[in-house]
Amino acid sequence: MFERLIFGSSLLLACLFVIGSISFDTQIEEIDPEEKVLMAIFAHPDDETLVGPILHQYANKGVEVILVTATDGRLGFTDFSDIDDEDELAAVRKEELQCAADLLGVELIHLDYEDQLGISGGHGNLISQTRGILRDVRRLIEERQPDVIITFGPDGFSNHMDHRLVGVSVTQAVLSSHWDKQPTLFYVGVPSSLLEGDEQLYMGVDDRYLTVQMSFTSEEADIAIQAALCHESQFTPEFVYGWFERLQEWGNIIYFRPFEFSDRTASDLFEYRKP
Repeated sequence: MFERLIFGSSLLLACLFVIGSISFDTQIEEIDPEEKVLMAIFAHPDDETLVGPILHQYANKGVEVILVTATDGRLGFTDFSDIDDEDELAAVRKEELQCAADLLGVELIHLDYEDQLGISGGHGNLISQTRGILRDVRRLIEERQPDVIITFGPDGFSNHMDHRLVGVSVTQAVLSSHWDKQPTLFYVGVPSSLLEGDEQLYMGVDDRYLTVQMSFTSEEADIAIQAALCHESQFTPEFVYGWFERLQEWGNIIYFRPFEFSDRTASDLFEYRKP
């Protein structure tokens, strides 16, 4: 969840601007959007807020947009919520997530793994849950045949371990098979030019890698704001509106890094060069 990020909320707002708009538009305008499937796979209820305007943008075009959320968020306690029971919080966050998905116009698949992927239950529990996510993601790719998958990169957007483990699991699921319909994989990214010091190392992505950029409209932002406000246990209205004001100041742009596949071969590591 966003309040748990390792840096201050003002910097968080700066970073969230990064998530505003994928440029798949060229392909989607050339091909009937109703034939396209976009799958966004994240860790927690509320992570979809990072790409909310874009999810709504594509859903509004007729793209089949599927939001997959891995965990139940039961450990996301906040100072402004009076919920102090894990089971109650998990139930509340499930309702909040469905509210957000409905407003964005996307299909929700909630996998209901434990928050922090069960690490409190020991290493064996963590391994069991991450392997379960691998199996579930592979099954969903087989069943839903996505054209595009969005997830977290190695940075986890905020260096959050749940984000990183889910992103790695999604990446491994995609790489593990030669799919009849190969999905294109994208990572949500924060440009290093927006960050300073250690934050560049912890969560930054050099701007040159973020080659897919998308803009969203004020109308799309309005819907995303309402969706973000569904997460009452996690976000205050002040946080949500302040965040989107910053997004507007920065031009309503979101950045993505494509996972690139190359069929270039070599017999020596030092002989291998990009074309």
